[in-house]
Amino acid sequence: MKNPLNKSIESPNHSFTMKELKEPYFDPNWHFHPHYQLFVVLEGTGTRFIGDNIKHFEAGDMVFVGPDLPHLWRSDEVYFQGNPAFTTHGIVVYFTEDFLGKDFFEKYEMTKLKHLFLNASRGLEISGVLHDKILTFMKELLLLQGFEAILKLLEMLNLLANSNEYDFISSVGYTNPFKTSETERMHKVHEYVLNNYRTSINLTEVASLAGMATAAFCRYFKARTNKTFSDFVSELRVGYACKLLMEDKLSVTQVCYESGFNTLSNFNKQFKDLKGQTPSQFRVAFGDTKFKKSPQS
Repeated sequence: MKNPLNKSIESPNHSFTMKELKEPYFDPNWHFHPHYQLFVVLEGTGTRFIGDNIKHFEAGDMVFVGPDLPHLWRSDEVYFQGNPAFTTHGIVVYFTEDFLGKDFFEKYEMTKLKHLFLNASRGLEISGVLHDKILTFMKELLLLQGFEAILKLLEMLNLLANSNEYDFISSVGYTNPFKTSETERMHKVHEYVLNNYRTSINLTEVASLAGMATAAFCRYFKARTNKTFSDFVSELRVGYACKLLMEDKLSVTQVCYESGFNTLSNFNKQFKDLKGQTPSQFRVAFGDTKFKKSPQS
């Protein structure tokens, strides 16, 4: 892996860091860092990994994650092919819990913010009216400096702390089990799976990349990710299937095989186990939601 899993974000002259990201693709390395991170995708699609959660992302995806929670926004393959028509765009804010001093958030008035920070340890996916307000604030924050920027950030955090328009991302009790020394091993595994999950996955080959026997690798993977390797692959395939179903260009059968499943019956079972509905039901439900949000409706 070119960059360490434990990602360092330095801002020697400012109390927090804010970046507008405009690149061909998002950082392809799975990583973690000791900062809180508020991130919104303005342009781009792909697969999002946060803790033990895997989900398709597209423009509008907004999350707030706590320190040392591993994450990755893996852009779709087309973004790595050098086509200038496909680019990514996002806004990210990083800060540590002591960015305003060691004891600032220990005061009684900060109780709700402390609760927010605790919830962020699992990652929060932001939605609804809160999403739209935070997005507006983030765009405004790009234009601010100094004390005004700090006030705007605190205003955003206060909005988050006083809202329930978010969903937890990682499982209850999830903790980061990774060490920087395991970076290269897990990077090889992730790269292999992300490059091959739509065709075929050879477990023996994956285990070999990790330098382990198959059985030992399966135990190692489950201990580190809180899920079996086969579940990990299935979640990737179902996530990609969701994207194809939302695009509504292929039949359910075509989506099945395009996503890496070998049989339609297995596809339907795996999809329903993970999403609580069949692929056909998912497509109809998404279409209804899209229609309701349409300006013409």
